[in-house]
Amino acid sequence: MSKGTGAPAVGRRGFLKSATLAGAASLAAPLTARAQTASAPKPSTKLPAGISAAQNAAETGPSRAEIAPFIEGKSGSDFMVDAFKSIGFEYIAATPGSSFRGLQESFINYGKNSAPEWLTTTHEENSIAMSQGYAKVEGRPLLNLVHATVGLQHASMALYNAYADRVPIIAITANIADATLRRPGVETTHTAQDGAVIVRDFTKWDDAPASLQQFGESAVRGFQIAMTPPMGPVILVADSALQEDQIRDPAKLTIPKLPEFAVAQGEDSAVAELARMLVQAESPLIIADRGIPGPNGVFSHLQELAELLQCAVVDAGGRLNFPNQHPLCQNMRRKAVTAQADFILGLDVTDFWGMTHSYRDQVHRTSHSLLRPGAKTASITSADQFIRPNYQSFQRYPGVDFEVSGDGAATLPILIEAVKKLVSKSHKSNFEDRGKKLGEARRSAIQRVKANAAAEWDAKPISTARMCMELWNQIKDTDYSYVSGNPFPGLWPRQLWKMDKYYNFLGNSGAAGMGYTTPAAVGAALANRKHGRLSVAITGDGDFMIAPGSIWSAAKHKIPLLLIVHNNRAYFQELMHLQRMAARHVRDLHTANIGTEIANPNIDYAKLAQSMGVHGEGPITDPADLGPALKRAVDIVKRGEPALVDVVAQGR
Repeated sequence: MSKGTGAPAVGRRGFLKSATLAGAASLAAPLTARAQTASAPKPSTKLPAGISAAQNAAETGPSRAEIAPFIEGKSGSDFMVDAFKSIGFEYIAATPGSSFRGLQESFINYGKNSAPEWLTTTHEENSIAMSQGYAKVEGRPLLNLVHATVGLQHASMALYNAYADRVPIIAITANIADATLRRPGVETTHTAQDGAVIVRDFTKWDDAPASLQQFGESAVRGFQIAMTPPMGPVILVADSALQEDQIRDPAKLTIPKLPEFAVAQGEDSAVAELARMLVQAESPLIIADRGIPGPNGVFSHLQELAELLQCAVVDAGGRLNFPNQHPLCQNMRRKAVTAQADFILGLDVTDFWGMTHSYRDQVHRTSHSLLRPGAKTASITSADQFIRPNYQSFQRYPGVDFEVSGDGAATLPILIEAVKKLVSKSHKSNFEDRGKKLGEARRSAIQRVKANAAAEWDAKPISTARMCMELWNQIKDTDYSYVSGNPFPGLWPRQLWKMDKYYNFLGNSGAAGMGYTTPAAVGAALANRKHGRLSVAITGDGDFMIAPGSIWSAAKHKIPLLLIVHNNRAYFQELMHLQRMAARHVRDLHTANIGTEIANPNIDYAKLAQSMGVHGEGPITDPADLGPALKRAVDIVKRGEPALVDVVAQGR
């Protein structure tokens, strides 16, 4: 007892005992119980001294009165789960949010957390980027849930990346259309008149179903729209009341069948004309870029067409479209073969104008065409079938001479057959001579690249070439997947590693949105896991710090991934832009670190990884230490765990 006249003091043991009993009482009723009967004992309403009723409610969650009576039978969210299960999603990636609490509970309990399985993320941008990386391996997306208005705002950058990358995404957000059903305060703040409006300019389709029947139909329709080239994100708004209310007449609800649908091919006569142009050209060039992601892209057919014609191929890097060590691969000679070509065919090329022009970023920006006089250009693309007016990811108007509307991968088989019909013996002889010259030119180019990579091999900070080649030395005998989108150190792998499977390189982010690489790599590694592939990624330090929590998701869900942090201690591209501006204005170049450096203090990425349950090593500053550190990390990833190595390296 206290010495004063007030209430008796509560000792530590008494407090813990009372808290335990109160917690047990609040959890005693199972969730499948019926509503309380009149004879049921009422819980005590007496509160500890100094605790108000409002504070108690806020800290202890819903009372029994708030969670009773319980709904018998199926809720609306159960039907929504049935709809998604009919489509065949393997996983859901989501940061939890109360607006889809009905759906989350149904996925976990009614859906048994299986097909789809729930993956916990720490940010909605991570969730969408994981789906983008996953789809670039599997050819189909995860399911994403994002919380109402604020969750969709978080997710918007990743959705724009996927839109520009032409990758399918199915994202479910939530809203409460009836304002009278919204809880005061946060729930009302997190609702909107039009739930999907903020991302409508960079999604293919959105819908806010007003009934469960419409939701089932829209779920199937949305998947079909997302998967139809040009692929892209689809948003469905799941009304929270529709999720949580009981289904009144379940016998009236049906889920439509997802049809098997063929991707649109180019029209036969147009494809025949393309074949004629290719066969008659003296120096044809094929440029491939950003078609269907995953195993059904152009990779499976482009090699056959190129070898039939013995023509040059440039892989623009949106996907891995062509084996990078093939003699006909002319990536390192892009400008030269473009200038030599008398006919250029683009397959799903995002920026045809940029691929055929040289551009200089000066005080007065200038450009000139790389095309030789009289050269003809043609394109096979489905991109023009879907263009939004605001965001300019469709790039500058290409102005090609001949365009075939259709998907590149779907059109290639009929183009190959049309070419075969036109190729004579004399053609084959000329084609062989052309192929030999291209092979010799490529061999000369690769020797120059190797010499450049060997320069500053022992330099400190570690050269990006050595960082990439030390990694290659550890993975070259494995079935690997380079799941990075970072184009800067990524140039060395595309030039010097052997890439002869579509998943050896997954391309860049699409819109170059920062924060893509790590979560997309986690999603791609998840897809690679069941195939037994070794997933590796190189991310910039600035890019990594935008979404570091995604490696926690990798640890939690046992997703094996080797992540190299290219630690140049700066937002280096922006640093170079500042230097360019300083040079243009004849000012001090040495001040470009202000506002661009990631230093003072330096970030310890290894400790950051360790804090999230991931093996972390570094910072590696001595080139001699790099190989052994990478070997240890690879061994850990082969055991099925994620690992991170922090490499202090040159800017580029």
